[in-house]
Amino acid sequence: MEALKFVWGLKGLIWYNGVVVMIMMIIIVNINGSVEASHKVYREYQSLPPPLELNHIHRTGFHFQPKHHWINDPNGPMYYQGIYHLFYQYNPKGAVWGNIVWAHSVSTDMINWKSLDLAIYPSKLFDQYGCWSGSSTILPGNKPVILYTGIIDKNNTQVQNYAVPANYSDPYLQEWIKPNNNPLVFPGIGINKTEFRDPTTAWWDKDGHWRILVGSKRKGRGMVYLFRSRDFLKWIKAQHPLHSKAKTGMWECPDFYPVSMDSAFGLETSAIEGNIKHVLKVSLDETRFEYYTIGTYFLEKDRYVPDNTSIDGWNGLRYDYGNFYASKTFFDASKNRRILLGWSNESDTPTEDVKKGWAGIQTIPRKVWLDTSGKQLVQWPIEELETLRREEVHLSDHKLNLGDYVEIKGITAIQADVEVIFSFPSLDKAEPLDPSWVHMDAQTLCSHKGSTVQGGVGPFGLLTLASKHLEQYTPIFFTVFKATNKHVVLMCSDATSSSLKKEVYKPSYASFVDADLTHKKLSLRSLIDHSVVESFGAQGKTCITSRVYPSRAVLMDAHLYAFNNGTETITIENLNAWSLANPQMN
Repeated sequence: MEALKFVWGLKGLIWYNGVVVMIMMIIIVNINGSVEASHKVYREYQSLPPPLELNHIHRTGFHFQPKHHWINDPNGPMYYQGIYHLFYQYNPKGAVWGNIVWAHSVSTDMINWKSLDLAIYPSKLFDQYGCWSGSSTILPGNKPVILYTGIIDKNNTQVQNYAVPANYSDPYLQEWIKPNNNPLVFPGIGINKTEFRDPTTAWWDKDGHWRILVGSKRKGRGMVYLFRSRDFLKWIKAQHPLHSKAKTGMWECPDFYPVSMDSAFGLETSAIEGNIKHVLKVSLDETRFEYYTIGTYFLEKDRYVPDNTSIDGWNGLRYDYGNFYASKTFFDASKNRRILLGWSNESDTPTEDVKKGWAGIQTIPRKVWLDTSGKQLVQWPIEELETLRREEVHLSDHKLNLGDYVEIKGITAIQADVEVIFSFPSLDKAEPLDPSWVHMDAQTLCSHKGSTVQGGVGPFGLLTLASKHLEQYTPIFFTVFKATNKHVVLMCSDATSSSLKKEVYKPSYASFVDADLTHKKLSLRSLIDHSVVESFGAQGKTCITSRVYPSRAVLMDAHLYAFNNGTETITIENLNAWSLANPQMN
């Protein structure tokens, strides 16, 4: 990234699994020292047509992306009359951010997608300078409505608008109308008019009011303003934000929804009663990561209070500890589940994006629910993905000693779904946490104790998108450390050796996993798709998405291995892997 560099800063101590860990977040800084908020703008690339022949070497096979050009935030996903709808921020003229509109695709299974005409684009005074992210709500009578942020002037004044279908009987909702009584919500006194965006799905309560949240900040304090309405047209701001936190910066793309404490079934967004908790997710513009807390929503006070088990701020829980941002959930009434979609940006350079003619994907839709501990969420790829499974290989009771590798043959390693359970006879060889490591976060520890550094229990896992002689590979692995009175599991997705290109951003993404080691087993599922590896550890307790660009491990030259670089013998108790077919993709 030409004028950018990554620096460490913003330190803070937290407790995790009984271990004090100092958190150091990556922020993006210009060479002149100023923080880059949001997208870096490349005006010279914003309106360039794609090359006559698109570069398909790194194009994904089963992840959502349009035929060409730039995409970012998923917007307004919903299920309506048997059809799944996904809107998304899109540049119809180029492969970098700019000229943003709402594109629209539909599906019956969230795997095969058909592209429709653009849904929302600048056309009125209330959005003439931009149509930014938003959400959809299904009103009584099964009537969908979209709320989105519009830019009304050159001063970047942000307002909240609405759009409705031109024809409710059309299950594809191919045409949207923006009524002339827009905007519905203006930034009032005391609100930063340039930091006021991304309205949430609305929820309704028996007091007769609809409610929405809008992301914002004030003097470095991130917050979500609450607005109420009886008719969905006249909105009044509550006296105080639903929730806020000092020194967190702008809260983008907020999401607020209930989760059941009794089952993995999803809840409709307006669910208030019963044995439930609420989730508040925000995307932090300054870190470009997302964070969520689990807590209690006090309707009578319109206040949200995170549980004392949820860290509130930059050190908190994430849906995904990798390349994942601006996510949105919706309630899928057809299967009573809550679905999560997120944007995964390229880690390559803008000039390379222009050359290949596209940039950005959406991650695989994930079912999301509350873990039985009540302390975190669990995520898993939707079951419909399994319809793409083709050739299958199976491996069981295979032992890996120190330095052992085994190749997983018989599938297409460039486009695969891999599920594996690793087991180990003992934790006695787990490496103690060195006192000097307490100043490292998980990502730094992963970089320091990588897949090639010999350990005790681990590192062990998968080498994905690997070249034959391992000049290039992306390892997804676990290492177990011994802390005071318990063990700590580190999960890594390390892109350091994924590419020979120096200009590509190749981080060591990582997180600690709240895994139960009673049975001395750890599970891993990885979705491998040309330039993305999307991994789920411990049955979905920790998720990491990496974008990588191998030059040798491409097409039929990609390989997949399981490995162990720890002194404790690791057993592949059970491994199933499948080649994945290409769905219809726009």
